[in-house]
Amino acid sequence: MPEVSTQSHTVTLSGQPLELRWAAVTDTGRRREVNQDAMFASYPLFVVADGMGGHVGGEIASASTIDRLKMMTDAGTVTPKAIEKALVRAVKDIASHPEATDDGTGTTLTGVYLDTAGEAPHWVTLNIGDSRVYLVRDGAIVQITTDHSVVQELIASGRLSPEEAENHPYGNVITRAVGPSEGVTPDYVRLDVAEGDRFVICSDGLTKELTDYGIRHFLDENADPADAVTAMLDAALENGGRDNITIIVLDVGTAPAASDPDTDPRAATPRAAADDHEAADADGSSTASD
Repeated sequence: MPEVSTQSHTVTLSGQPLELRWAAVTDTGRRREVNQDAMFASYPLFVVADGMGGHVGGEIASASTIDRLKMMTDAGTVTPKAIEKALVRAVKDIASHPEATDDGTGTTLTGVYLDTAGEAPHWVTLNIGDSRVYLVRDGAIVQITTDHSVVQELIASGRLSPEEAENHPYGNVITRAVGPSEGVTPDYVRLDVAEGDRFVICSDGLTKELTDYGIRHFLDENADPADAVTAMLDAALENGGRDNITIIVLDVGTAPAASDPDTDPRAATPRAAADDHEAADADGSSTASD
């Protein structure tokens, strides 16, 4: 079992300190020989990538994408424009390994970052593929990202029920990825900053083994992020561990000195980003399997 620890960072928003606490873990699982997942968890960006293609090709794709996003974060600029430039560079990095990659090599990418540039700080989720971002707010768990997958398209069109989707033979086939095409743009969703929120960012190795209810259960049972990711990983492995498993749990809380009983920021609700970066049409994207 990988060693997991909780990290923290305090940022001042609108004159008040906000404490962020998080933990991250990745595991090969019980059936795969290579871990093709990669992750980056450091303020203000928290992302997971699930690679696909060949024995090591998926590993190259996910690592290249995470490396480029880490360099972007280290440079101090996390914006949709900077993210998309980093992804263009990642695609070139993936293509520079022809001995281990091909036209189908790529990776999912999903995560969240804190945008403090404007007057009203907010979270922004980004997503390509079928890794997911969940938000637990006021006791309810919501999947914020929408899967870019054949199964999700069938559900959206009414041709498949969520129950039927669980064991569908095309369950691993995704319709958008970093790598197979050059101009892949993430979907973005903007969320208010609210005390008490908990984010779960994960590859489908977790969601293949745990339902949304199961994820919320382990969050409810474990207040510390490190304990939460460890409990979910243990459960996913116990349930089969059929794929690589990567989990980030990110908690949002007000630092003690900033407590204000007269305000309840949890009343805020997620809202779609009014952004120039609209989702790419799935009909024009490549199809791959992770």
